[in-house]
Amino acid sequence: MSQGDSQVSAGIGAASVVEGPAPVPSRRIGALAALWPYLRRYRMRLLVAFLLLCAGSVVMLTVPLALRDLIDKGFSANAPMHGHFMALFGLASVWGVIVAARYYQVSWIGERVTADLRSAVYSRMLGQSPEFFETTQTGEVLSRLTGDTTLVQTVVGSSISMGLRSLFQFAGGMVMLAATSAKLFAITVVLLLGVVIPLVAIGRRVRRLSRESQDRIADTSAVAGEVLNAIPTVQAFTHEAWEAQRYDRTVESSFASAIRRTRMRSAMTAAMIAGVFGAIVFVLWLGAQAVVAGTMSAGDLAAFVMYAVLTAGGVGVLAEVWGDVMRAAGATERLMELLSAEPTIRAPAAPQVLPELSQARVEFEQVLFHYPSRPLTAALDHIDLQIGEGETVALVGPSGAGKTTLFQLLLRYYDVGSGVIRFNGVDLRKLDPQALRAHIGIVPQDAVIFSADAYDNIRYGNEHATEAEVMAAARAALADEFIQRLPQGYRTFLGERGVRISGGQRQRIAIARAILKNPPLLLLDEATSALDAESEALVQRGLEAAMRGRTTLIIAHRLSTVQRADRIVVLEHGRIVEQGSPAELMAQGGLYARLASFQIAL
Repeated sequence: MSQGDSQVSAGIGAASVVEGPAPVPSRRIGALAALWPYLRRYRMRLLVAFLLLCAGSVVMLTVPLALRDLIDKGFSANAPMHGHFMALFGLASVWGVIVAARYYQVSWIGERVTADLRSAVYSRMLGQSPEFFETTQTGEVLSRLTGDTTLVQTVVGSSISMGLRSLFQFAGGMVMLAATSAKLFAITVVLLLGVVIPLVAIGRRVRRLSRESQDRIADTSAVAGEVLNAIPTVQAFTHEAWEAQRYDRTVESSFASAIRRTRMRSAMTAAMIAGVFGAIVFVLWLGAQAVVAGTMSAGDLAAFVMYAVLTAGGVGVLAEVWGDVMRAAGATERLMELLSAEPTIRAPAAPQVLPELSQARVEFEQVLFHYPSRPLTAALDHIDLQIGEGETVALVGPSGAGKTTLFQLLLRYYDVGSGVIRFNGVDLRKLDPQALRAHIGIVPQDAVIFSADAYDNIRYGNEHATEAEVMAAARAALADEFIQRLPQGYRTFLGERGVRISGGQRQRIAIARAILKNPPLLLLDEATSALDAESEALVQRGLEAAMRGRTTLIIAHRLSTVQRADRIVVLEHGRIVEQGSPAELMAQGGLYARLASFQIAL
């Protein structure tokens, strides 16, 4: 089967995994700015969270002052000691309420933004043409939808809030340190600069390793997605151990990348905390000497100690949060790559309206087409073909002849390289792809059954259909008789990809879906090629009902499928080599006769 033949048979819901280029590592924290369009929708909540953050920081920074007053004044004779302790408890209670309210606000924002981001990325992926998935791993897309958005949620809903709180804590602590003792503060600043500056270079390395780690996680998802979608094939070829080893290799690569990131991040955190606390301990030693010398009160030293602890704690949290922010920056870049991907097939600025006809008319005029992945090989080579209203045309030819490519172009998954395809007299490129596809029904070779019940699978053809219309379509497709025998009838869950029903039953549900859609053009892609004789007979009867009263294009290899066609078109190497009725083509003794003789011999 050619590339074109293999793609449309996958239908909606297929997940092919193709190796794509490795993303470029993140080099800038500014990537997080791309999240602003999603955050600004909730400006009022952001404002409330910010005000709560400011209020909490102010309350926290007053605690050392209350402690200073307690030490300097509360232990003196006849001093109101109880009042000082009550003040400390009151401050702690207020602080707790503010922290809880802030936590709720930022968590809500994080969850909401993540949900919006996932929906936006998923919607963008649904609009991409098959060309996009020729070079993009489906597993990587799923990794970005789950792992990367979770990282963004962690940062937006937690880390940024913690980082800002710690920044305010650090900045406020530094101000109060300066107010408490300008000399000790100056010494502290000099020491901290000596610690922080070398760590900036380490932070850049952590950022690069964070992006690399996310890429390796995406690789593991891609491998797992590919294999789990092909479990029967893997087991049939007894490749379970080999596939497990292949997955182990990707997991080990991901683990090694994560360990490199963790090792560097751990070293950065340790160096920052040790350096900052070392500087503060040294300053405290100087302060203790000042208290002994009588140039500083014990309360001031206690307040200085508390502000130093708050400042150091703020730095420690900032170091921890910075790693999360770097990872989220890389994750945001990866998500924005998907969101910025423009579909190659788009509606024109002013799409034409299709004439509403009960039967379609299709024209191929000098159509030349190359798949983007095979630019040197013509999949279709100057095709001229006219299909009249209500006509049934069968497409026959060897694999790779271009049969399914014609379907791909009719559905406008790709645009022609040159020439024109007209649907009811309108150039497809002048139509909105969704409006075009609404007029086309398809029954693929491998019927796609979703993880839902029989009723919803049929109703997928027309979401506005009534229950009576769904059942009527099932009866026309000869699906009603087996559906009624299922444990819960139409409400029986069919399993992932329809594993709980047979291949012939899946095909009849796909036919019922197409009948319910009631399109003027019906595409049948080798709908009976994989069925036994009894199932084929039932499906053929269902297909006859689906074909009645509409234009039909059939891709088929079996002679039984094409006997009722008004015309057979034979393709080879992307060209039309023969046309006519079955009897005429047999009499010509050409390619069709040769293919037919092979089947008769079998």
